[in-house]
Amino acid sequence: MAEAEQTRHRLFTMEIITPERVVVEEEVEGVVLSSPEGFFGILRGHAPFIGGLSVGVLKYRKDGRLHCVATDNGVFEMSGNKLRVMADSAERGEDINVLRAKEAYDRAKHRLEQRHEGMDHLRAELALKRSLARLKAAAGEGKREA
Repeated sequence: MAEAEQTRHRLFTMEIITPERVVVEEEVEGVVLSSPEGFFGILRGHAPFIGGLSVGVLKYRKDGRLHCVATDNGVFEMSGNKLRVMADSAERGEDINVLRAKEAYDRAKHRLEQRHEGMDHLRAELALKRSLARLKAAAGEGKREA
C-alpha cells in the first residue's frame, strides 16, 4: 500500500498527439525523448520547458514497464506536471507491424545505397531514420526494467 502511494506521487501526465489523433494519454513515472540537442529525461516536477522533438523513440515508464513510441519531428512542452508531445506522426511500439517496418527499412537503405542523380538524399535519409525508429520502438516495447 505504501509503495503504491509513493509511486502515485511520482506520476505525471503525458500526452502524445498527432494531427490525426491522441496516441497516448497516461500517467507515467518518467520519459526519455530525443531532440536536436540530444536526449531529455523528464520526471515529475521538471521545470517548465519547451523543446524540439526529433525522429526517434520516445520511451516512458509506467507500472515498472518500459513502453516505446516511434515519433517523427515535432515539439514538446513540460508545464505543471504535464508533458505534451506534438509530433507529425507517432506509433506505439505494440502497434507496429514489424514485417512492414523491416521492409520500409530495407527499401530506404537500398535507395540510399543507389545514389542516382535526381535522388532526394535528405528524404531518403529521413525515411531510413523513421523506419529504424519504428523497428526500435517495436523491439523495446513492454520490457521489464531491472
